[in-house]
Amino acid sequence: MAKKSPDVFVIAFTLILLAAAATWILPGGSYTRQQETVNGTAREIVVPGTYHVEPSKPQTAAIFLAPLRGFLRMGAIIALIFVVGGAFNILNDTGAIAAGIHQLVRLLGNRSYLIIPIVMTVFSFFGGAYGMCEEAMPFALIFVPMALALGYDSLVGICLSFVAAGVGFAAGFLNPFTVQISQGIAGVPLGSGIRYRLIVWAAATAVAIVWVMVYAARVKADPKRSIMYDLDQARREDLGKAEAEQVVFTWRHGVCLLILAATVVGLIVGSTVLNWYMVEFGGLFFAMGIFAGLAGGIGPSRLAKSFIVGAKDIAGAALIVAFAGGIIVILEDGHILDTILYGMASVTSHFGGVVAAQAMYVLQLILNFFIPSGSTKAVLTMPLLAPLADLSGITRQTLVLAYQLGAGFTSMIIPTSGVTVGTLALAKIPYERWVRWHWPLQAAFVVFSLLALVWPALVRWS
Repeated sequence: MAKKSPDVFVIAFTLILLAAAATWILPGGSYTRQQETVNGTAREIVVPGTYHVEPSKPQTAAIFLAPLRGFLRMGAIIALIFVVGGAFNILNDTGAIAAGIHQLVRLLGNRSYLIIPIVMTVFSFFGGAYGMCEEAMPFALIFVPMALALGYDSLVGICLSFVAAGVGFAAGFLNPFTVQISQGIAGVPLGSGIRYRLIVWAAATAVAIVWVMVYAARVKADPKRSIMYDLDQARREDLGKAEAEQVVFTWRHGVCLLILAATVVGLIVGSTVLNWYMVEFGGLFFAMGIFAGLAGGIGPSRLAKSFIVGAKDIAGAALIVAFAGGIIVILEDGHILDTILYGMASVTSHFGGVVAAQAMYVLQLILNFFIPSGSTKAVLTMPLLAPLADLSGITRQTLVLAYQLGAGFTSMIIPTSGVTVGTLALAKIPYERWVRWHWPLQAAFVVFSLLALVWPALVRWS
């Protein structure tokens, strides 16, 4: 009998323990920071050459406070998860999603495979153009049941939105949270180099689509090849029962799906035009739940109970995000986060040319585990690495590409990413199974990224 993998909470708390242990081993240190305006937003910028050793603060009892402090740190994401869980449970109770999927399956017939390239291209474009990331989380609750109904598995379901948006975010051509922030800090004209970035984005998106389509075809031919087969079976049965009960697509279902569509449009407009973030997204989905429930004929009391049930079912997702935030809290409180950054930057200073570009990519790859936020990592590392790029013989434009590739792809697998563990929890996919399935694609993107940096380094891309 195969040994069962540890629960994701065990993994997360183990990482908290390791982070605490590191505070007893690594020396403390910090950089001087100063306020600077980047793209119209005031941020704290690291001042190059100001790293200094200072006493570390070993963390012991703090390990028991870390999940709670992580809860406070990730409060906005956690609140969004609770609201989305409740709102989508109301939508599910209307029968609109099951009825809509049933109609979609009938319409597509033998052409269901077209869903994968079309939807993934759209979400990858959103990730590349405006940095869709957290916004993709709720779509797991739509695409997972749709993928199951089409004969695939739940892994294909989250690839349609979460992986596609993650690939677009990493290989973004205009992503304001990675490309534009890092270009602004590095002194590179905003939006420059877009032609090569578009090529990189298109190639990365194609790799992801082909990967998912090949896997989806295998699963459809033999569902037992999916590592999610046992867990997905129960969900398929529930979906089948719902479809059997709601074969007729009613006008109420149509109104509910129009409300869902309006919510998606609001999500896009809000994030791109109105500068909405977690609180506004949460309010948008809360409104969707209420209006969809009323349109679906659900009374106020049942609507409230449905919301509570949905929020309760998603509590595990909220808690694991808190644990992920706790890991970062330990590193910061122990005063070793800057020490890790300084040590890695010192190593890259010994390389030049193509190797320097690739070394800076690897540096960002490692730092992404400790600092999952793309914009935060840009603010912390670009002031240090921009002068280093000049000394290493690579352009700052190449440095920006190395940063964005290293800051993006692995965010889809690291346990310190609140978006990743939250999305997996929403999709009810165990973290350890996700890692087992997803790591070969991550390995492919490491090779892809190293190759993508060769031409810019050789021609001194600017």
